[in-house]
Amino acid sequence: MTGDQLRGRPGPIEDYALLSDLRTAALVGKDGSIDWLCLPRFDAPSCFARLLGSDRDGHWQIAPTAPVREVHRRYRDNSLVLETDFHTDDGVLRLIDCMPPHEKNQHDQPCLVRTVEGISGEVDVKLRWVVRFAYGDAVPWVRRVRETEPVLDEFVLAIAGPHTAVLRGDILPQRRVDERAHELVVTVRAGERLSWVLQWSPDPQELPAPMDPEQEIQDSEDFWREWTEKINYTGPHAAAVYRSLATLKALTYAPSGGIIAAPTSSLPEAMPGNRNWDYRYCWLRDATLVLLALDDFGCLTEATAWREWLVRTVAGDPGDLQIMYGVNGERHLVEWEADWLPGYHGTAPVRIGNAAYRQTQLDVYGEVMDALHLARERGLPESEETWALQRGMLRHLEKIWQQPDRGLWEVRGPDRHFTHSRVMVWVAFDRAVRAAEEDGLPGPVKRWRAIRNTVHAEVLKRAWNPELGAFTQYYGGNTLDAGTLLMPSVGFLPGDDERVVRTVEAVQRELQHDGVLVDRYTTADQPHEVDGLVGREGAFLACSFWLVDALAYCGRREEAERMFAELVGLANDVGLYAEEYDGADHRFTGNFPQAFSHLALVNSAAILFGGRTRAQKSRRDGTGSTVA
Repeated sequence: MTGDQLRGRPGPIEDYALLSDLRTAALVGKDGSIDWLCLPRFDAPSCFARLLGSDRDGHWQIAPTAPVREVHRRYRDNSLVLETDFHTDDGVLRLIDCMPPHEKNQHDQPCLVRTVEGISGEVDVKLRWVVRFAYGDAVPWVRRVRETEPVLDEFVLAIAGPHTAVLRGDILPQRRVDERAHELVVTVRAGERLSWVLQWSPDPQELPAPMDPEQEIQDSEDFWREWTEKINYTGPHAAAVYRSLATLKALTYAPSGGIIAAPTSSLPEAMPGNRNWDYRYCWLRDATLVLLALDDFGCLTEATAWREWLVRTVAGDPGDLQIMYGVNGERHLVEWEADWLPGYHGTAPVRIGNAAYRQTQLDVYGEVMDALHLARERGLPESEETWALQRGMLRHLEKIWQQPDRGLWEVRGPDRHFTHSRVMVWVAFDRAVRAAEEDGLPGPVKRWRAIRNTVHAEVLKRAWNPELGAFTQYYGGNTLDAGTLLMPSVGFLPGDDERVVRTVEAVQRELQHDGVLVDRYTTADQPHEVDGLVGREGAFLACSFWLVDALAYCGRREEAERMFAELVGLANDVGLYAEEYDGADHRFTGNFPQAFSHLALVNSAAILFGGRTRAQKSRRDGTGSTVA
């Protein structure tokens, strides 16, 4: 396999690794190609979009020209500094990639550092740099610039409208007119190092100053070492837990505290199919769960930043609460299709924006109330503004809680009374009651208690299907949903309740396959009655971890630990997970890396092996007896 042969269309999703500066992210493949990078932030238009198309849609590859026999890669310790070793017959070449984190980047604009190091022998290396702004739709004006004042500075400058990128390096690539690409080939001998830095600028008249690549790599390592030193975990599978926590941190937009679901758009959940979504936004549900996962292991700073982001973002009329926002709290995430991109391996459409921001999903109220309740219990002082926000949300929820919604999975079919949504409505009012009773906060606790108990009784009556012997996906339905596995984790029912035990057994029979994989619900090759979409999808990895949790709550701990170990083994070679896993083809599907998958892993680790968990704090005691 040669460097030229490695080019073309993107590799398997599991071949990618994540780089992040806590404002934006890049995906780099085993072939040394950066195939996805949006500048200057996670949800900005891309300058490299090969991930959703081909070479001509933008990428930056550094790899040997000779056939590559083996590729070995790893992150340095618990950092996001990536090392990739290419083994050839001529020698071994190491590629070092990083994005200096926002807090350590003194230049205050996103940048990407790439260094090659000769480990042994002599290796001919090819660098290919193709910039395409606006999701591959804008071919920039690219020119080589040489300045002599105030110091000698030579770089490649790419400009297209509001987009500006600067490439500096020890050796600059030359333009290939026929392909509108910049390339170079250089021999790297053992002990030699060459570096390049890509920098973004909001103004072509104010270009960023040169950087010291070696110092940026060292600063990046220092940042991640200092951050991971705060993590309190010494249990089994520590490498997987630390990598997942670092990944959750990497998906945090540092300037605001917002937490995105994934750094990519339109990686398909099924091939072929049309389950392609843009996940580069802040879902309240996902963000609250990430917050809890980080806080379980001592990362209180992120909890504080997220709560401040929440208060700013949802300030105003609680009736206007959305399920998701932009990284700075933007409300309008209009969905459209980049129809010039063929999609990942030809799986269109490529969607930008997400129309689900207009959906009603009642479970979000429960997630937010639960997160703020736990933050309060864990020492984050309640302010007048944050409690006023919660009371406003509850006033609105009192008006709408009986309505059907689109549910946890954001279905694009009809509104229904989804069981998980009803359970989370119960959580919202339960946490409000506890805030009044346990923390002395003011509010109509008698009314909240009445609604809480009404919802609880309703779920037990209308969501339970005696013929199936399980809680169903929605009231009156006859299909299962992995979301019901969360009932004991939020304290709705104890894990040893017969109805919970039987629901877990039903999920194992109907939704579990390939040993450890769990589907979120049944999909088919015809339009689905719930989500209205065509095509089967991979197993939702978070659901597989939810089954681990449910087994633990049911008293089946050995089985839970065994399943957890197998799920840890599904990560790619650098410890990352996508949204889903296709057991038949043994590959990742869906956006990557996925916060939901990583937060589910660390939550399971906390439940099984120690740490403060959501379940332990969500229930008044170990039996789920917060209701009669």
